[in-house]
Amino acid sequence: MLIGEHTHTIDSKKRVSLPSKFRKEVGKKVVITKGLDNCLFVYPVKEWGKIAEQLSALSFTQSDNRKFSRFMLSGATEVDLDSVGRVLIPDFLYEFAGLKEKAVIAGVHSRIEIWEEESWRNHKKEVEKNADNLAEKLGDVGMI
Repeated sequence: MLIGEHTHTIDSKKRVSLPSKFRKEVGKKVVITKGLDNCLFVYPVKEWGKIAEQLSALSFTQSDNRKFSRFMLSGATEVDLDSVGRVLIPDFLYEFAGLKEKAVIAGVHSRIEIWEEESWRNHKKEVEKNADNLAEKLGDVGMI
């Protein structure tokens, strides 16, 4: 399970190191794609296969399905981890997430999220401020 948050420097070649405990979970190759809230989603290849299957099962006759599938699938790229556990973030994904010198690498169960450091801080503050309301909504649908 991928959990926790870590801040790492992005080098001049747009590579960021994944935490060692995450590397053990994801293997030597990952899929990076555009995520929600302007972060990047990083999936182990096997997990990405499940996501891609779910997206391809959506009816293409629905406009929202087509748009979301395009967003996730066309923005995806397979990347190898180098010998020290770094991933190269393609330019278009680097720009999409507004990455700069530092990134927060967050484990979210079956995926990793890569956030621009300040965006993560702002997002985290907002979520923490609304955690009670979010928990109540999840309780209303039987999740908590």
